[in-house]
Amino acid sequence: MPDGGGDYIEFNLSPSFRWAAYGFEGYRAGMRNVDLAFDPEIESTPNTPGWYWLAAELDLSMLKTLDAKIGLSVVIEETDGTKSYWALAHAPGPPDFHNPDCFIAKLPAPDAP
Repeated sequence: MPDGGGDYIEFNLSPSFRWAAYGFEGYRAGMRNVDLAFDPEIESTPNTPGWYWLAAELDLSMLKTLDAKIGLSVVIEETDGTKSYWALAHAPGPPDFHNPDCFIAKLPAPDAP
């Protein structure tokens, strides 16, 4: 996401191996489905007691630039229905993973060959 908002893409990945990709024209505006060249490859460890991980390989060819800001977040729902919201950074107020303040990680452009 560019500084102050603008176009961005959201990837939703699930331990159930379901996924979705959405493009936005701005903060929560102009949502559209994003077609990927191939489905994300998702791996997870749902039956390992005491911990959990999810790894995914994504097609990023639709990005305008690979020098991008990234917001990594997760929503965890426990078996009793309790939800918790985790992110590298949270904006003030209730959880809002679309807020530009959440996009703090950097994915630098690869070196030219």
